[in-house]
Formats: sequence, structure tokens, C-alpha cells
Amino acid sequence: MIIWLNGTFGVGKTTTSKKLAAALPDARVFDSETVGFMLRPVLGPIIPVRDFQDWRPWRHLVVETAAQLLDYVGGTLVIPQSVLVEEYWDELHSGLHKAGIPVRHFALHAAHDTLVQRIETDTVETGARQWRLDHLADYRQNLPWLRRRAQVVDTTNSTPAEVAALICATVTPPEAAAPDSTTDAADASAAS
Repeated sequence: MIIWLNGTFGVGKTTTSKKLAAALPDARVFDSETVGFMLRPVLGPIIPVRDFQDWRPWRHLVVETAAQLLDYVGGTLVIPQSVLVEEYWDELHSGLHKAGIPVRHFALHAAHDTLVQRIETDTVETGARQWRLDHLADYRQNLPWLRRRAQVVDTTNSTPAEVAALICATVTPPEAAAPDSTTDAADASAAS
């Protein structure tokens, strides 16, 4: 199974993903950004993009890499990756579905002031501070489709450990999943 943690930059996906992977048996974090880093020196000089997700090979390679990893080691992959373009999410989700991989899609959300405060006080990714702040408008613009396609988890007043515990309690082991478990969590109750 894949647990995809979506949401804006700075909402806590990376920290939550580590806690989630530690709490679930046979779970590990797959940072799909590494696929973009691999493609950057090859595609960047000839096809410049604002975001490596704009490269179609990134989307296909994320799906193929996730499928290969799960085929090789099994268990659960936790993917902390902002995907704010609905068409890109469709492509990723469709590819994972065709590979027979159940996907649980969560969008971590926080109030705007909370996001700004978290980004401005982050001591780990200080070089990305302005970039993260600049992308808050993109997130707000895409929040309507995220609310339809993901189970929204409000992190405004929660620690990453609390968010991870909530998600752990929500996910169903693959062997007990319903036949439509590869669909988005739009019909799941949102914790917002």
C-alpha cells in the first residue's frame, strides 16, 4: 500500500512521514523528490521547468519506482510529496492503480497563519523559506480539488506525532482493504 501525504510545502509532511513509517509495520519513506533530482541534470538543460513534476518522466518514474520498491520489499510506502496539479495527481494515481497498488491519499492542512509561522521558524530548511511562502497561493488555489480527492487532516493544532497517530488509525491493512481501496479518499470522513 502507499500512503501519500499531500499538502503545501512546510505543512509537516516530511516529519509526519517519518513518524508514520516508524509506527507502521514494514513501512518506509519514499521521497519521490529524489526522482526529480535524478532527472534535473538530464532534462533541466534542455527542458527548463518551474517544478520537476512538470516533466512527464518524473510522474511515470515515481509510479514505476514505487511499484518496483513494493514488489521488492513489500510493506507500505509513505510518500511525502506535494502534488498541487490535479492532472498530475490523476496520472500518478492512475498509474499506481494500474500497478495494483492501493493508495490512501491524505492532504495535510493548516491555517494560513500557522503555515506562515511554521515556515518562518523552520530551522532545518532555512534556504527554502521564501520559496515555500511563495507557493502558499498555489496551495490555496488547489485546495478545492484536494478536499475532493484526499482525506484532509487539519494539523493546525496537532503535532506531527498526533497526525501520524490519526493516519495510522485510519489506514486499513492491504489484506483487509475494500475492493475500491485504490480510489481517492474523497468519501472518507475528513478530519478538518
